[in-house]
Amino acid sequence: MSDAVAVIDDGGVRTIRLNRPEKKNALTLAMYLEMTRALKEADAADATRCVVIASTGGTFCAGNDITDFLKASAGGGLDPRAHEFLLALARCRKPLVAAVRGAAVGVGTTMLLHCDHVVAGADATLSTPFLKLGLIPEAASTLLAPMRMGHSRAFSLLVMGRPLTAVDAREAGIVNTVVAPDAVEEAALKAAREIAALPPTTVAVTRGLMRGHLDAILKQIEAESSHFRDLLQSDEARAAFAAFLARKK
Repeated sequence: MSDAVAVIDDGGVRTIRLNRPEKKNALTLAMYLEMTRALKEADAADATRCVVIASTGGTFCAGNDITDFLKASAGGGLDPRAHEFLLALARCRKPLVAAVRGAAVGVGTTMLLHCDHVVAGADATLSTPFLKLGLIPEAASTLLAPMRMGHSRAFSLLVMGRPLTAVDAREAGIVNTVVAPDAVEEAALKAAREIAALPPTTVAVTRGLMRGHLDAILKQIEAESSHFRDLLQSDEARAAFAAFLARKK
């Protein structure tokens, strides 16, 4: 595993930790590759009964690394490593728990729609500014967010890019529990251990029945990715990336 993604197995719980705090845990293509590998290993391991996605520092995930986006735009489209992560996330048969502190931006928010239990700090904010970058949301969020939140709330989040506070996200059905920022990881691990202690076969069967629309999710990921690849090379997206980088200088 790369230093930017740390994986720890403790009993029946695997923790996949985003470990790039100096860049607010923005995801690089190498990080996508490592996270995909960690999810697939967890799926194949009978000893692993629950997966926690956590982070180091005060930001859960700042979204995709903008430099990788620019390279993908110049190179012909979305890198398959990012796409494979989204598929692995959707296909994961083990329960997923997230520990969210601070900002969850872009994929940092859309990945939460695949999680079964989300613990957020009171300082957490969820946002999906895809359209402001000339892109569309991914991770089947255009299907999952309206199902979870209703069309109106999902439109505000995904299209208008309006952020959700931790309490807003709990009311919208994305977050299960809101706790003090310094209690997030402890609460997430407690929930993961509770899940891991349950009979694994009955958990798998029940979770599978609850997530009976997997084929539709995978189809939506493919459809979004197709549009994403096209838009990534558009003049709108390139102009938005250039403006974003100019503001950072």
